[in-house]
Amino acid sequence: MNVIVVLSDSLRVDHVGAYGEGKARTPNLDRFARESALFTRCYVASYPTVPNRADIWLGRYTFPYRGWQPLEPEDVILPEILGEHGVTTQLIFDTPPLLYGDFYRGFSGWWYIRGQHADPYITDPTIPTPLPAAPHKLKNIKRTRQYLRNRYDWRFEKDYIAPRTFTKAIEWLERNHTLDKFLLFVDTWDPHEPFDPPTHYLKLYDDPYREVDSIIYPRYGHWEYMSSSELRRVRALYAGEVTMVDTWFGYLLETVERLGLKENTMIIFTSDHGHLFGEHGLEGKPGGMLGRLYEITTRIPLIIWHPEGYGAGEKFDLITQPPDLLPTILDFMEIPIPKTVNGRSLIPAMKGEEERIREFAVSARFPGRRTEAAVFDGWAGSSRAVAPITITSKEWTLICHPDPERSELYRIDEDPKQENNLIEEEPKIANELRRALIDLLAELGTKSEWIEPFRLEMRGLKEFLDLETKLYAIRDYEDRVFAFPKRGEAEECLSPEIKSKKVQEVRFGDLLEEKPKAFIHIEDQYYWAEELKPI
Repeated sequence: MNVIVVLSDSLRVDHVGAYGEGKARTPNLDRFARESALFTRCYVASYPTVPNRADIWLGRYTFPYRGWQPLEPEDVILPEILGEHGVTTQLIFDTPPLLYGDFYRGFSGWWYIRGQHADPYITDPTIPTPLPAAPHKLKNIKRTRQYLRNRYDWRFEKDYIAPRTFTKAIEWLERNHTLDKFLLFVDTWDPHEPFDPPTHYLKLYDDPYREVDSIIYPRYGHWEYMSSSELRRVRALYAGEVTMVDTWFGYLLETVERLGLKENTMIIFTSDHGHLFGEHGLEGKPGGMLGRLYEITTRIPLIIWHPEGYGAGEKFDLITQPPDLLPTILDFMEIPIPKTVNGRSLIPAMKGEEERIREFAVSARFPGRRTEAAVFDGWAGSSRAVAPITITSKEWTLICHPDPERSELYRIDEDPKQENNLIEEEPKIANELRRALIDLLAELGTKSEWIEPFRLEMRGLKEFLDLETKLYAIRDYEDRVFAFPKRGEAEECLSPEIKSKKVQEVRFGDLLEEKPKAFIHIEDQYYWAEELKPI
């Protein structure tokens, strides 16, 4: 009995054809879904990347008590549980945070593919790194240049990161398929940014020779620092990455079939979260007051092939979450599930023995305070603000803010794109969901001090800037203003697309009066000035 898990980071469910919209071409995933159990209501629990992996490794909701951090020594984790029962475990990954988070711990073997994201890999100073877009549009200029060095000698599709990761997985299967019991966990960062697929994949969604910035690593926050044409290119780059991942997942499936492994191997395909491309006026995975976890971000693909055919070709609309993967794997391998686990096996549902796993999904960041929040004088940000938490039922989603007036309520079964906020029309439903969320947080062991803002319905918890705060501003040729807390950040963004020849020091209060929708770049994302007005 074997298990293969493939996790594709940042894969939006609406880009997988089997889920309906099919904003990208995914013929291999679609074929796989037709033969497997497709879960239509799987929602991220702990968000984003590293907290999600902790949920999977531990089989429990981790956001109530930890954030973006390495595994802890006392953690009871999937590879160690399997190893104690004679299962060979292999992790093949290119997702950089897993390396620094000790997530390879307990695996019989692991292989890390170098060069993704800002991996400090290639240092050659002679490699040219011209930016593919104006610097004020790129999330981190230094990291972008590091990535450009890392990928300098890529010439063929096989040179790209996801293809290399899947190739290593295929090679491992060819050498190890005769093992009695194994877990192969394949974790690929694509289609996460940088959005940089081979040209033939971009051509499926856009003219690659169209003269427009390729913003491969867009800044988070409000998206209007881009033109509509540039946003269309970003979406096309992302869709190209999705199709590339699908292609190589197809090669992996071919190998599984060729080696005769489908007869005794459960295969799981999933992701960790989505990515905003202009929906709700936002780009990326913003935080703080902009960090509302909408359906596009929280709903993720989950497709499971069971060798005995359980759930094959069926769609399951019960609510599932990533902590369910560990107990599902242990159940399949007939290994006892530890008491530390609060996820649920999905196999009984696939057999038709259960119709509901849970009543609600809860999706959240770690609510603890960020020590680096005070980025400069005058900023009252994440150290005092509490990020909203999303609770989803079969019919409703409440994006629950401590201040009820800033919460959002959607009838998700009728309004899946969350375009009609019903918070004022349905206060009873909102209150019921708020109370359910508070109960769930308490049940999951969340500290009372982190629950209190929601219980007390605290008003005024928001980021803001003191009106006297000094900012450093530049203007583009469309008279958009971009302001930064440090002069060096602004100077780094001077380019031919910027009208300003030098940086201007401005008082926040004056900028707020002149340009309420000036872009203020704080904590790696663009706010509008009017959003940061003191209460």
